[in-house]
Amino acid sequence: MPDYMFLLESRLSAEQRAVLTRMQELGAATQTNVYLSGGAVRDLVSGMPIRDLDFTVEGSPTRFVRELEKGGARTLTENEKLRHAEMVFAGDVDGSIAAARDDVYVRPGTVPEIRWSTIMEDLRRRDFSINAIAISLNPNSRGLLLDPTNGLADLETQHEVRALSIHSFTNQPVRLLRALRYAARMGFKLENRTQEWFDLAIERGLQDSISPDDAGSELRQVAKEEKAGAALKSWESRGLLETISAQLAKRHPDYDALASIARAREEMMASGLRPRVLIPASYAIVSRLKGREPAAILQRSKYQKSEIEAVLALEGESKKLASLLAGKKANAPKDAYAILEKAPMDLLLYVLAESSNATARNKIRNYLQKWRPMRLDLGSAMNELENIGMPRGPKFDKVIEDYFGAQLAGRVKAPEDRTRILRKLSGIKEPPPKKVKEPKKKSAKAEDLLAKAVKSSGKEKPAPPAAPGSHAKPPASTHDKAAPAAKDQKSSAKKPTPQPKSKPKPAKKKKR
Repeated sequence: MPDYMFLLESRLSAEQRAVLTRMQELGAATQTNVYLSGGAVRDLVSGMPIRDLDFTVEGSPTRFVRELEKGGARTLTENEKLRHAEMVFAGDVDGSIAAARDDVYVRPGTVPEIRWSTIMEDLRRRDFSINAIAISLNPNSRGLLLDPTNGLADLETQHEVRALSIHSFTNQPVRLLRALRYAARMGFKLENRTQEWFDLAIERGLQDSISPDDAGSELRQVAKEEKAGAALKSWESRGLLETISAQLAKRHPDYDALASIARAREEMMASGLRPRVLIPASYAIVSRLKGREPAAILQRSKYQKSEIEAVLALEGESKKLASLLAGKKANAPKDAYAILEKAPMDLLLYVLAESSNATARNKIRNYLQKWRPMRLDLGSAMNELENIGMPRGPKFDKVIEDYFGAQLAGRVKAPEDRTRILRKLSGIKEPPPKKVKEPKKKSAKAEDLLAKAVKSSGKEKPAPPAAPGSHAKPPASTHDKAAPAAKDQKSSAKKPTPQPKSKPKPAKKKKR
């Protein structure tokens, strides 16, 4: 059985892992059962990027929301009736927290009665089997996969979107849009019975009963998709784009721009960035509309005021950024990097995808492929600067910034260049090399002294030392002993060596 917690920890970003850990801590502290559910588990199993973290708790999520807000999370919307909160967690992570519930319909298509329930009942009341999966985050069952409707098989084997009830589209007609969105995102088909129920719902005209709020919510979700164009084309082919706007169905979204945005997003993600595509994709969807129609569609779709303003201003802001990158103020790589580092990622995404300014696009690619990785690799330079003797502080940071500027200018090509530039910027000179003293040669000095002694005495240089095994004495090593030694040798040469006297031999007796 797969280790789903290991998969989560290896697939999530560092910021997402921090949110997951915090939710587990809050669940343990409040003795509340917490589960990661829906889209995150679906994307984990299918191998797709995990965009949102949706949590389900058995109880009220209010305390979780308040505690997370203390840690930097922002609440986008909070529905007290449904006990559901859309949030941006700390670290700019999208997600939601909701209470486990069961929707009870008195008759198909009526407003359901809400009952608070366990996680298993919550999963069974969901729209499609691929969304009815959860992973326990509780201490006693951490990592346990909950799959009461066999959605795992649909994800891994069947590759189908399967509705969980014959009344699925009748109870919530917006699921017509949602089913096609999931199929387009994952490259799946509708399961046979689900396709029959879908076709029957279209024949009955249930799409006309989709509320503007529900349709707008689906449009907002499509704008976050990697394959937004495919989902919109699927809607358009079945006449469902009119549920968003009749004008949008008439003028059509800019599918070419959506495809360019998808490619630019992949390019940025390959560089380790996670750009949000909501603003650029939303602009591409409504850009062909006239007058106030784009703003009206976005308002009906429950976009926040700041999001609407960003969408409507995107084209003008992208032209300003492209012009700035191509101008004199961005000639030096260091200056261009400073501009790009401050620019919003979704704006960089749109310029990279849609700008006709080749210079601006090239500088963004340099930022993604060269300059930003270079910046992330400054750890070795920081360690070396510490090793040569500079403590951390404002001056340390200034030296590193100047060194990074030298890197951008291409002046650091080898490790020795790095050391040289860091010493120059820090003012710390390289210590002088230590002198190594050579050992004194005693035999040579003795030879010199002997030679001087012989020269001063006017005599010839004595014969070299005798070969090994002879009984000759070695020459003296000091000046004071050199002269007496010579005299002794002279006197010994004149006086013959006395020979020992032989004893007389006794006379031999004659034989008679």
